[in-house]
Amino acid sequence: MDAALWAFGRGTGVVSLVALTVTVLLGILTRSGRPLPGLPRFSITLVHRNVALVACAFVVLHVVLLFFDSFAQLTVLDFVVPFFGSFLPFWQGLGTVAVDLLIAIIVTALLRNRLGLRTFRVVHWLTYALWPIALAHAIGNGTDGTSVWFLWLAGLSTLAVLAAVAWRVSARFVEFRSVRTGQLS
Repeated sequence: MDAALWAFGRGTGVVSLVALTVTVLLGILTRSGRPLPGLPRFSITLVHRNVALVACAFVVLHVVLLFFDSFAQLTVLDFVVPFFGSFLPFWQGLGTVAVDLLIAIIVTALLRNRLGLRTFRVVHWLTYALWPIALAHAIGNGTDGTSVWFLWLAGLSTLAVLAAVAWRVSARFVEFRSVRTGQLS
């Protein structure tokens, strides 16, 4: 049973990282107001939200499965206090920090209408910290973190996110507020 928990824990961690990567890419695309081939503009936001939900579900599965795995030997304190774990505390602590950031992002997303758009956006910018922290956790703490296939996956994910962020901060990135709000310029 422990082997199954360990395998599922590892697998859900990898799926979480891939889903978080896609979420970041779609989030940047959402801000541009541009469509994806085959999808209307409004559906990009829906796909972004749904992929983010999938990422969160897999993060929860990852944490819960490894909590019950006797090999991982995680305690409740490991989920709350970063850098306190007994096995690779720095890398495990990065995972705790990533989950804490994810919780902050989820809470503000759920309370978006009550907190206001400005607060939501400020906290949502934490995603740009969450993603590399989660990636570092996966490489440093993951069983497959230094496997060739995983390093390729991490490298491709990094290139995609860096390219999207570079586009986001470049002069070529134009937010189409009029497209999102239905106003014409």
